[in-house]
Amino acid sequence: MNKQFAKDFIIPLAESAGIKVNGQEPWDIQIHDDAFYTRVLGEGALGLGESYMDKWWDCPRLDIFFTRLLTSRIDEKVKNPFRVYLRHLLSKLIDYQSKARAKEVAYKHYDIGNDLFSLMLDRRMMYSCGYWKEVNTLAEAQEAKLDLICRKLQLAPGQRLLDIGCGWGGLARYAAERYGVSIVGITISAQQKEYAATYCKGLPIDIRLQDYRDINEKFDRIVSVGMFEHVGHDNYPIYMKTARQLLRDNGLFLLHTIGLNETGSFINEWTTKYIFPNGMLPSIAQIAKSAEKWFVIEDWHNFGAYYDNTLTAWHENFNKHWSRLKNSYDERFYRMWNYYLLSCAGGFRARSMQLWQILLSPNGVSGGYDSIR
Repeated sequence: MNKQFAKDFIIPLAESAGIKVNGQEPWDIQIHDDAFYTRVLGEGALGLGESYMDKWWDCPRLDIFFTRLLTSRIDEKVKNPFRVYLRHLLSKLIDYQSKARAKEVAYKHYDIGNDLFSLMLDRRMMYSCGYWKEVNTLAEAQEAKLDLICRKLQLAPGQRLLDIGCGWGGLARYAAERYGVSIVGITISAQQKEYAATYCKGLPIDIRLQDYRDINEKFDRIVSVGMFEHVGHDNYPIYMKTARQLLRDNGLFLLHTIGLNETGSFINEWTTKYIFPNGMLPSIAQIAKSAEKWFVIEDWHNFGAYYDNTLTAWHENFNKHWSRLKNSYDERFYRMWNYYLLSCAGGFRARSMQLWQILLSPNGVSGGYDSIR
């Protein structure tokens, strides 16, 4: 590809979003290698992210850069490389979230180190969007989110709760201590399982290293927070059918997931390669279609704008504690992780991604369900 052609194409495109190459604003990008232009034009999102990791460019405020980029829909004006279309085709033929493939995200992301997550997250190790409606700190937002979930599920002493994708056990421990329920928490991450089992010791909580497709028990309530993004569109019907079979007829199921405004089959190449292998974000249409045979949708709550606050707090924690982490992770990881957190913050700020809490019941709540906010 001609370097000058690529440069002449990229620079005006960036300027249409208010982003200047080698400009003075904190959201402007500073180019250190002119090969950047051909790489981005030829490789799209993957080239943009990898060239940042390779120090080909910098930007003081990546979050604002991505907010401007996505708000102006620049990504729609650049053609995707052929391999993106190939992966799109393959995603219709291959189950990237089969039982065997599902474990890849555990090895490559959730098992990279509890030291990283313990310093980046809040004390309960909640790795999902907080609820910032009436609070100001990350810890308060995560506490408010947990309380919101428990109240939406109408938890009561003696109930049995299944936590699909229980993470490090934060929700399970909160529900057991505050609401007197017993919990089965499942994860496919060995490090999460080990941490959660210790964190929840002495409580009526059973933490298992198990795939959701291998459970065959009954529960009064089911919750799934930040796990549906790893299920994959091929498995949405299986997931909903499984949840229904596990839930008692008078039960409630709360699904907490990131979602896209439009139906797609996978997230961008850089994210799937470096952060969440085989990840897929659902649309409203995909969730509704997979649930319609099994559940009544009682409530649909969107607070995606709060993910900006959450990711910004994680980013601040990560950088504040980098001196304690840099002996375990190299500088390329440092740039990759900052790029991940800030590009996602920009995406949620631009409202190109959403965060939904969906409350479902098998047969409809008698007399109706009162939404909680």
